[in-house]
Amino acid sequence: MIHLLFSFIIFNLMQLSTSPLPAMDLDFEKPGKKARYQVGEEEEETPPTTFMERLPRDIILDILSKLPVTSLVQFRFVCRGWRMLAQDPLLPSMHLSRTAQENPCLILHCDYPIRNQLSFLDISSSDNREKETVRKFSTPFWDSMPEFEVVGSCNGLLCLADSLYKDAVYVYNPFTRDYKQLPKSMQYPDQEVVFGFGFHPMTEVYKVVKIVYYRNGYGRLSQLRRFTCSQSEVQVLTLGRSPTWRSLGKVAYQLDRWPSEALVSGRLHWVTRPKRYVTRFIASFDLADEQFREVPKPNCGGLSRSNYHLLVLKGCLSAAVYRSNGKLEIWVMKEYDVKESWIKEFSIGAHVPKGLKQDLKGLYKILGNALKGRGVRVLCQLKNGEILLEYKGRALFSFDPERRKFKDLTLNGSPNWFQAFVLVGSLNWIDTITDK
Repeated sequence: MIHLLFSFIIFNLMQLSTSPLPAMDLDFEKPGKKARYQVGEEEEETPPTTFMERLPRDIILDILSKLPVTSLVQFRFVCRGWRMLAQDPLLPSMHLSRTAQENPCLILHCDYPIRNQLSFLDISSSDNREKETVRKFSTPFWDSMPEFEVVGSCNGLLCLADSLYKDAVYVYNPFTRDYKQLPKSMQYPDQEVVFGFGFHPMTEVYKVVKIVYYRNGYGRLSQLRRFTCSQSEVQVLTLGRSPTWRSLGKVAYQLDRWPSEALVSGRLHWVTRPKRYVTRFIASFDLADEQFREVPKPNCGGLSRSNYHLLVLKGCLSAAVYRSNGKLEIWVMKEYDVKESWIKEFSIGAHVPKGLKQDLKGLYKILGNALKGRGVRVLCQLKNGEILLEYKGRALFSFDPERRKFKDLTLNGSPNWFQAFVLVGSLNWIDTITDK
């Protein structure tokens, strides 16, 4: 019965537009579209008129929670009754818990001058990833923040920061277009900012972490300012009805200015900056007690001499380590905070996607710090076991560790260069949990 209803919903969703779903621009909240289904103040509620609306609530939630987020968003615009069904307060958490077990979406951030662009690639329900269609988002706060960085993602939410001045910060669900501008925090001259964004399952709150490095006084900026910033301050904001920034004082670590992509056990993770005669290590920030701690690093030959980044694979803290011979190793901490549990899970050889074998030296001059010197970035592990990777901000490809084979992804509508972020597509929003 459930399978028949599921097929019925999918069939109706595919009839919503005269153009195929992959060709749509996900600007669902344009004037006219939203007002079309709004209930007037004097309009009376009408009883359910469709078979879907007459189903028991638990069955409706079970069906809707199995839909991809793009179909679920469109479901809201079929009719007024279906829109009310999709507004069930239990649906976001149910949908998130199920989609977290599927392949995620990929957010592609293109740092076009003057106006940045966010696009997405839905691989959650795709079996053939050799050819994918990229769709654009219409960012609702572009007028106030046209240039931004993606500084974190968690539970379907993005954290975006002004790339020019670092004073504006937004939390944004690109699928529902819900967003919140956070209050501005203390600014310092010649400051450099490291962000973190995450959710702790025990406290059930979202927090934004802002680590500011700055110099005393005013003066000419040094090209090596990241090594000369002698002062620091940790600022934390708890999302909710009345969010405010709190200062936690100084931090003893010089953290790498790279988005915190590893949220494990309610703790954000960064790599410390490379410095002469100083060993690099992994630092974490607990979102519950708001304390920094050092996390054991893998025995992979000395991280101080390696270019690497952190990520999460199958819920485990992982490190992608780049070797001088062009190979990439992926180390996984099977038991959190236990040094002996680090194992080398994957070893990936060098690969250049088809059509990108030309010299990209000119492109690196354009990208500047966007790539941080990383030629290949590990994004995630798919349900079929393949590893998804980004190549120099130009292409995506996957690696099958069983067959030792590479597969290039053809992206229709993709920007010329981008930075990819893993995101679980959902209807989730801050108020779903924090404002009970």
